[in-house]
Amino acid sequence: MSAPIDEKRQDVKTNATDEQIQTSAHDDFPDGGLRAWLVVTGAMCNSFTTFGYVNSWGVFQSYYQSDILKNTPPSNIAWIGSIQYSLVFLPALFAGRLFDLGYFRPLLLGCSALLVVATFLVAECHEYWQFLLCQGFAVGLACGGIMNPTTAVIAHWFKRRRGLAMGLMAMGSSFGGTLIPIAARNLIPILGFPWTMRIIGFILLLGLGLANLLIKRRFPPIPTSGGLFNLRAFRAPAFSFYCASTFASFLGIYTVLTYIDVSATAHGIDENFSFYLVSIANASSGLGRYCAGMLADRVGPMNVMIPFTTVAAVVTFAWPFAVDKGGLIAIALVYGFASGSFVSLLSNPVMEFGDASDVGRRIGMMMSILALGALAGPPISGAINTGTDGFEAVGYYAGSAVLVGVGLMLVSRYFVLKGLYGKF
Repeated sequence: MSAPIDEKRQDVKTNATDEQIQTSAHDDFPDGGLRAWLVVTGAMCNSFTTFGYVNSWGVFQSYYQSDILKNTPPSNIAWIGSIQYSLVFLPALFAGRLFDLGYFRPLLLGCSALLVVATFLVAECHEYWQFLLCQGFAVGLACGGIMNPTTAVIAHWFKRRRGLAMGLMAMGSSFGGTLIPIAARNLIPILGFPWTMRIIGFILLLGLGLANLLIKRRFPPIPTSGGLFNLRAFRAPAFSFYCASTFASFLGIYTVLTYIDVSATAHGIDENFSFYLVSIANASSGLGRYCAGMLADRVGPMNVMIPFTTVAAVVTFAWPFAVDKGGLIAIALVYGFASGSFVSLLSNPVMEFGDASDVGRRIGMMMSILALGALAGPPISGAINTGTDGFEAVGYYAGSAVLVGVGLMLVSRYFVLKGLYGKF
């Protein structure tokens, strides 16, 4: 009788040891080293080709309004960019779950191919519905399938320096959002719109190729209960209020970036200058993302996001009243820095609401919720602009939405810290 009992005890001991080893592996983050920084480099390439591309929408909005789609209402054109923005986040629910189940590589490769093909197809578009399908739905879905698992991979490699890693990754979108509008604006008069989009497609192909070579997940997939949703996560008030905060913020956070070019030309600013405002905002955003990442490791992500997002709201209120070059440049610089700080740390609090085995699904749920705000925000702003024949009411609406988001973020932080002070 004693032998079977001893064997059973040995099996239990071995299983316990295996569990301890697995737990230890998930608690031990490199937080640096060649392999980890190569992953960050690949993530920057993905951010350049997705968020950088999508954040360039303002220059396309202006060009379509004045040329290819000049007979289409501006609010309708805004739906193309709005669908782009929302679909960067909406597929995160599916992409995050696929990442947790171990399908990162085919997801990244397939969506990379879709993004490049869709961009080449935009070059052949002439009608509104064609742009909506190719540049709105296809580009947006591809970007969403790329960025959510990319964000989750960072959580595999960094813990203590996660804010810095996320800030560096987010800087890629600033580089893209700075360079792509300048390239588009200068190449269209020389080569025409079709060849400009093909050149952008080749740039995306290069960036995505590097990303597919450099990015690698660290932890093996672990079977987790449930399907696409982990509804138990919403039992935590901190997570629920944070998701509501991102939804409210995205109703207004992209309004300035979408319409600053259009508002400048409406005030009589030369369009050869006005399109640079999008690039200026995105360049400033890069500095904001880097600084936010550095600060987040020291004081906590929400402690950085809350003040900077408040600044973004104030600048959104002020934006319609900037009517000359100096004022608009100042708005673009401050808005870019502040909004970049918010966007770069968007996923960091969610990473702290649970363990790494479920991080893709949690980020996916949060991003799917905020996608609804990103979808509705720019068209609402466009409709307000059309109805009031000005941008003052647009600024009031968008700034108020961002402030509501800040308030909800404060509530989420309070539930985490159980008080007003602390690092989070």
